[in-house]
Amino acid sequence: LAPQVHHTAAAAAAAATAAQVNGEQHTVENDSFLRVIYDFSRPHTLIGSALSIPAIAIFATGLPASLPAARQLTALVLAAMVPSLLINIHITGLNQITDVEIDRVNKPELPIAAGRLSMRAAIATVTACLVGGVGLGYLMPAALTSHALQGVIVGSTLLGGMYSLPPIRLKRFPLLAAMCILSVRGAVMNACFYAHFALKSGALSGALSGGLSPPSLTSGIRDVCLLPLRDARCGLLVGFFAVFGVVIALLKDVPDFKGDAQHNIRSFTVRMGRERVFAAASNLMIALLWGTGAAMAAAAVRAASAAGTPLSWVVGARAALAAVAGAAGRTVLLKRRAVNPTDPKQVYKFYMFLWGLFYTSYLCLPFVR
Repeated sequence: LAPQVHHTAAAAAAAATAAQVNGEQHTVENDSFLRVIYDFSRPHTLIGSALSIPAIAIFATGLPASLPAARQLTALVLAAMVPSLLINIHITGLNQITDVEIDRVNKPELPIAAGRLSMRAAIATVTACLVGGVGLGYLMPAALTSHALQGVIVGSTLLGGMYSLPPIRLKRFPLLAAMCILSVRGAVMNACFYAHFALKSGALSGALSGGLSPPSLTSGIRDVCLLPLRDARCGLLVGFFAVFGVVIALLKDVPDFKGDAQHNIRSFTVRMGRERVFAAASNLMIALLWGTGAAMAAAAVRAASAAGTPLSWVVGARAALAAVAGAAGRTVLLKRRAVNPTDPKQVYKFYMFLWGLFYTSYLCLPFVR
C-alpha cells in the first residue's frame, strides 16, 4: 500500500519548509514510500518494541540449551514481533491522524502535518496494520500464539484507540493519559510477552502455566494481569518499565507545550509548567536507575555469598549491571543540567536520549536473569 503524497502547492510548500528532523531536510520531491512510512511509524517507538520482544523472550526462558530449542524460540519471537510491530504502527499512526492541527505546531516534520502523506493514505495504512496485526495474532498456528500474545495485541490496540480517538480521547486528561502509556509500555507489553514466551517454552511451573491456558481470552488476560504478583521475575520486569513508562509519559509532553496549550490539551505540562514536569520526570529517571543499580549491587553480594566466591558469571554480570545503572543515572543527572525546559529542541533531544536508555535497558535484561 503506497502512501499518496500531496501535490498541491500548499502541501508542497509546507513539506519543503516545515520538515527538518535532526538537521535532515525532507521534502515531497525526495520522499519515497519507505521514507514516508518510516517517519509515519515513529521509529523510536518501533525500535523499542522490536528490541523488547527478544529481550523478554530470553529473560523469561533463558538461553536455549540446544539448536532445536533456539529454532523454536526464534520462531516464537518472529511470530510475536510481526503483529506487534504492525499494531505499533497502527497506534502511532492513529495518534497522528487525530492530532494533525496540534502536530503542525509541535511536530511539523511528521508526514501528515508536513503534507507528505495524505489523510486517505494514512487511514488506509493504519487500517491495514490493524487488520494485519490482529489477524496474525489469531490466525497463526496454535504453537506460535497464545491468549497472552492475543492479549497484548488487543489490549494495546484498545488502549491506543482510547488514548487518541474521540469521544474518549484520554490524552485530554493528564492522569488518564499517563496511566494509558504506562499500562501499555509497563504492564501490558511486558507481562503478556513474558507470559507468552514462558508458557510456550514450558518455563512456567504447574499452577502458573495452568492459569495461562484458559478457555477464553478474557480469563487469559485476567491471569496474565495477576502473573506479576505470582512470579517475582515478571513483577520486577513490569515494575521497572512501568516507572520508565511514567517518565516517558511525563516528558513527552514538555516539548509539546505550545501546541497542546493552543488546542486545549490539558497535559501535566500545560497545568503545572514545563520546569516542574521536566524536573519531576528527570528526578524519577535518576531514582529508577540508581535504585536499580543498588538492587543489582545487593544481588551481586548475595550471589557471591551463596557461591562462596565473587569469581562467578552471575556475580560479575550483576556487578556490571549495577555499574551500568549507576553510570546511566549520573549521565542523566549531568545532561539534565544542560537542558532548558522551555526550549523544545533541547528537551526533545534529552527525551530521545532517555529512549536510548530504554533500548539499553532491554538489551541488559537477559543478563539480569
